[in-house]
Amino acid sequence: MTAELAGAAWAPEVLLASLESRTVGGMSPLRARVENGRLVLDEPTTLPEGTIVDLVADDEGDDLTSEERHALHEALSASWKSAEAGSLRPAEEILEELRRRQ
Repeated sequence: MTAELAGAAWAPEVLLASLESRTVGGMSPLRARVENGRLVLDEPTTLPEGTIVDLVADDEGDDLTSEERHALHEALSASWKSAEAGSLRPAEEILEELRRRQ
């Protein structure tokens, strides 16, 4: 872990706040409307012709209770402390384990 990542500025709460405002590649979210059962998108872009863009429905938040949100933040903090202590596993290993469970 680098010195920058070990600093207090990278606490889980700070990371979560920074992720909430990010979009892929610095691109602004796209807004479409449904018209006659079709998505109609009229947004200017600098993307090259033929670029495929995945649109996802934004639920404008979540439905976590305050208790569930507290439990989530506690789990994230515990995970962060574990990572700081060097108890890490490669993402590929974790994903493979999750795939086996399905």
